[in-house]
Amino acid sequence: MIGSTKKNYSSEKRTLNEENRSLQDKSLKFHPQKQSLIQKIVNARSVGEKFQIYTGEKLHWFQVILLLKRSVIPGILHWVILCGGYGFLISVLDHFEYLPNLTGIKSLPNILISLNVVLSLLLVFRTNTAHERFWEGRKLWGAMVNVVRNQARGIWIYIEEREMPERKSKAAAARLVAAFAVAMKLHLRRDPLHPELAQLMSPLQYRRLQQVNHPPLEIANWIGDYLQRQYEHKRINVFQVADLHAMLNTMVDILGGCERILKTPVPLVYTITLKMLLVIYFIVMPLGIVHELNWWTGLDMAFVSFLLLGLDEIGSEIEEPFGHDPNDLPLDFICKTIVRNVEDLINESPIDLSREARQIPLR
Repeated sequence: MIGSTKKNYSSEKRTLNEENRSLQDKSLKFHPQKQSLIQKIVNARSVGEKFQIYTGEKLHWFQVILLLKRSVIPGILHWVILCGGYGFLISVLDHFEYLPNLTGIKSLPNILISLNVVLSLLLVFRTNTAHERFWEGRKLWGAMVNVVRNQARGIWIYIEEREMPERKSKAAAARLVAAFAVAMKLHLRRDPLHPELAQLMSPLQYRRLQQVNHPPLEIANWIGDYLQRQYEHKRINVFQVADLHAMLNTMVDILGGCERILKTPVPLVYTITLKMLLVIYFIVMPLGIVHELNWWTGLDMAFVSFLLLGLDEIGSEIEEPFGHDPNDLPLDFICKTIVRNVEDLINESPIDLSREARQIPLR
């Protein structure tokens, strides 16, 4: 009895050892796949990969930094040089004793601290307000992508086609849905009509758009008129036309939300007050630090002005998110995605799932 128990124990032990070796072999076999997955995760965190996902343009991380900084630095560079030159002038005047002795003014450090606190709060508020406008614009355009896809899919699936011309008119209507997004982009940027819009409509419609004041709204009227005619010709029922009209109304509502951001800038009095406080701070600051930093005052002034003016310029840039700057929303990339999705919907015929299911053999 004891001998048989030992034999069973030894056989079970050999089985466990074989299973462990097989698991180790499998882990070694799939180790390169794990390494590739980890490498993909690391690459996804890089600045270059995030910029490519965001804009569709592939650049090295250093090129991305230069591209983004290029839109901020030119707007503040002359002010940074002016502040650095002013700090150097104060150092020269202090060195030759042309400045009065300011160390006896005990309130000067308190004034600098108070200005530091006030400017910090104002800049944080300015940056947060600008980011809220930027993010609201991105959410509106994300909703536009979804509703355009649903609208084009609804037109393509709901509307019944009995002749080939009807299929062509349905494809033209689906392209008009994508044209609405492209026209909305041009409208928000205050750009003239672009040839990319002409590819999504007939020449007659494109000439008509060149004569109207609000191209996106005109395209919405064309889509609504097409839906109403299809309902009158009994190509869609009342529930389907109501659904398509509701999505069209949502597209117009999104356009109105973007126009609200565009035509409601940050109050001018707030911008003027912030600029005045920055000027006062840059005037007073060298007077309070020149006795301690001496010839380093100009360099310190240039560095501090670069930080504060850079934050102010970033807020000024992203508070208008629909422009052409590198820090603005990638509207070109978003519109290309919309057009590509609509063209795929038109060119690729749907698959009959019931027929496909009948061809799958039962097991």
